[in-house]
Amino acid sequence: MAAKSPTATAHSTGFPPISNARARFLILGTLPGQASLAANQYYAQKQNAFWKIIAALTNTPLTLSYAQRKQLLLKNNIALWDVCRSAERHGSLDSNIKLATLIPNDFQNFLKSHKNIRLICFNGQFAEKLFRRIVLPTLTLNPDKIHFASLPSTSPAHAAMQFEEKLAYWKIEIDQKNVVLPTH
Repeated sequence: MAAKSPTATAHSTGFPPISNARARFLILGTLPGQASLAANQYYAQKQNAFWKIIAALTNTPLTLSYAQRKQLLLKNNIALWDVCRSAERHGSLDSNIKLATLIPNDFQNFLKSHKNIRLICFNGQFAEKLFRRIVLPTLTLNPDKIHFASLPSTSPAHAAMQFEEKLAYWKIEIDQKNVVLPTH
């Protein structure tokens, strides 16, 4: 039997959220890419700028272990999850997600148990598009309570924008929505 090609369409299942009840800020990606799934870590692809942005926003070293990075998110009241619980996808690009196979995460129950969430940020336009199209119509949210922000994707596939420019957009959105991250 031949081995499955690494570029073949595969069914991908995402990770549970990194969160606690104190979270005020939810960052949503789309679905972990192949490098993340292989490492069993959010944003494990080396060229992805996510952890570099979080390090800059929280004034912490980029050299933290994955366990320390998860603790950093929790300490700063940041929750991290993905729009998709699972889907079929060829490779790691969001644009290759087969929408007919997409199963979203359970945001209704998540938001019920995370009552302090005030800002949902989308790590890229595709995450926002999926959330607004598939998830938002099913939610009963108080629109005055939760704000939404679309941020530039930290993916290396979004190479049209330099790191410094991405960081500036992330910082502006967080500051505008009064989700102040503690300084260390």
